[in-house]
Amino acid sequence: MTKRRRKEHGQSLTEAAIALPLIVLVLMGIINMGVYGLVGMNASNAANYGARRASVAQTNVQAKALSYTEARLAQVSIGTYEVTVSGGGGRGELIQIVVHYSIPNYFGGLMALFHPSPHMIWDGYTVSYFRQEGW
Repeated sequence: MTKRRRKEHGQSLTEAAIALPLIVLVLMGIINMGVYGLVGMNASNAANYGARRASVAQTNVQAKALSYTEARLAQVSIGTYEVTVSGGGGRGELIQIVVHYSIPNYFGGLMALFHPSPHMIWDGYTVSYFRQEGW
């Protein structure tokens, strides 16, 4: 190899060594945000399902809402969830299901370099409302 070719080869290796870690960090961020969105959608779907099933129940509305919502969330292996149910009990009453969800922040350790107290857990909540039907 000539000197010029060796220099060009060394430059491309240097560029790859600088760019590759940045690309990996960006991809990890995209994956982490995708997981957060997936957990939010799972929580929202489970809350809607539980509220809808409870809206057509005639007895023990809150227990049915809780059991249907938790049954849906048991099928999901990503994230942690907490379910709260309120309302219901009579025709036209509003049933409210709140699902709090959280996932670990995979960048928490790295963000400690830039921010003194990074958030190690990403969390959120979703709310679903249905009116109880009556016969």
